[in-house]
Amino acid sequence: MSFNIAIDGPAGAGKSTVARLAAEKLHFIYVDTGAMYRAIALGLLRGSTDIEDASALADALGKMEVSICHVDGTQHVYLNGEDVSGLIRTEQVSDMTSRSSAKPEVRKKLTSLQRNLAARENVLMDGRDIGTMILPDADLKIFLTASVATRAERRFLELTEKGEPCSLEEIAADIAERDYRDEHREIAPLRQAQDAIPLDTSDMTIEEVVEAILTLAREHM
Repeated sequence: MSFNIAIDGPAGAGKSTVARLAAEKLHFIYVDTGAMYRAIALGLLRGSTDIEDASALADALGKMEVSICHVDGTQHVYLNGEDVSGLIRTEQVSDMTSRSSAKPEVRKKLTSLQRNLAARENVLMDGRDIGTMILPDADLKIFLTASVATRAERRFLELTEKGEPCSLEEIAADIAERDYRDEHREIAPLRQAQDAIPLDTSDMTIEEVVEAILTLAREHM
């Protein structure tokens, strides 16, 4: 029988980084649902799809296949057979992801794949609504968060290190706007599951967050 861990939280809280490291130490399969939604968003951007046009959205989604493959412990995300892992972390894709993931057609397309994988394997899955919608019966649920200021600073440093021009104030404003949009969308809004354990990482290092997750996992297994 599989053991499932669900980690939810707002954009920029570091879910993907710590979830990937924790899954590796637990020998679990890491499922970055955000990356799957980002792949869909990339496809919608490439096709200049009007996501408010239900017909156009359905047509675009019908032409997209998203899959996950783990190579030497590293997750790769594919869109119609193309490895797009390195193309889905731009601000433009982030914005489209936040908007398109609220569409029921998009969520339906990916939910089935995610649930089927969790039923077969020990998985650590992170996203916005894993514990509330995708895996409501997960064995362990964690709600990972950090202040807007902390998340903005982390993103600013990440982009600066890549040599990309950016503004800390604009990043903070974008994160706050994304939080509001994710928390108030009609379909699967971002919220902490009643049985989720809150974990504020504002003053924690990556190593400390990973260790906290491992400790919780061992307590529940």
